[in-house]
Amino acid sequence: MNDRRTKFYLDKQNARFLGVCSGIADYTGIDPLWVRIGFVMVTLFAFPPLFLVYFLVGWLAPNKPLGLYHDAEEAKFWQGTRVNPKRSVNSIRSRYRDIDRRLADVEIMVTSRNSALAQEIESLR
Repeated sequence: MNDRRTKFYLDKQNARFLGVCSGIADYTGIDPLWVRIGFVMVTLFAFPPLFLVYFLVGWLAPNKPLGLYHDAEEAKFWQGTRVNPKRSVNSIRSRYRDIDRRLADVEIMVTSRNSALAQEIESLR
């Protein structure tokens, strides 16, 4: 199921026309308004055949499945993974190092000869 989250989909729920620009926005994490403005500017001033590419993508790309993400945080994670997978891996690695460091601090606190902590634990029993 995770490989589904790294693919490009048309975002019909936020679509204005075919959902291509909103799909690009969902894929990259860029605001859909900016994607639409960029598309119009590039089509008008730089590459008019982009309009045909828009229709081709709108015809060929699959629609975004409902319930692809559980919440906004998960959607943000997958957008970051698609844009820069190496940074996502480094971020996860950093989070696990932080958790490991905090767990080691707790372990030191529990296994040390802390009489105040021992008394508090005994009082809870």
